[in-house]
Amino acid sequence: MAAGHRRVDIEEVSDVTVAKFIDKKILDEGNIQIIGTQLFGLVDEDGRKKIILDFSNVEYLSSAALGKLITLDKKVKKAKGKLKLCSIRPDIYEVFAITRLNQLFDITETQEAALEGF
Repeated sequence: MAAGHRRVDIEEVSDVTVAKFIDKKILDEGNIQIIGTQLFGLVDEDGRKKIILDFSNVEYLSSAALGKLITLDKKVKKAKGKLKLCSIRPDIYEVFAITRLNQLFDITETQEAALEGF
C-alpha cells in the first residue's frame, strides 16, 4: 500500500462530516499514521467542526489507533467542534469501556442516532 492510499471514506451529510473506516483491522502502524493524517486534516486543513467516525467495518483496533482518536478529539474540541463515534462492535466497545474512553467520547449505536445529536 502506498502512503497516499485513503484509509477513511469521507461523506458529507448536510453540515456533518461522516468518516467511515475502510479497514476491518486497524492495527498496522503505517495505516494508523495515514488514518491520523486524514482525520486531523479534516479539522486542521478543512476546518470541519462536526465529525462522526463510523466504525461499522472495524473488527480490530489497536491501542495506537485509540491514541489517534484521543488526539482528534482534542483537536475538534479546540476548534469548538463536536466529535461522535458510531457503530462500534461490542468487543471493541469493551476496550473503550475498560480504558474509560466511553466517557470521553460521545458514542452512539447508529450513524442516524449520531446525526440526530448535532
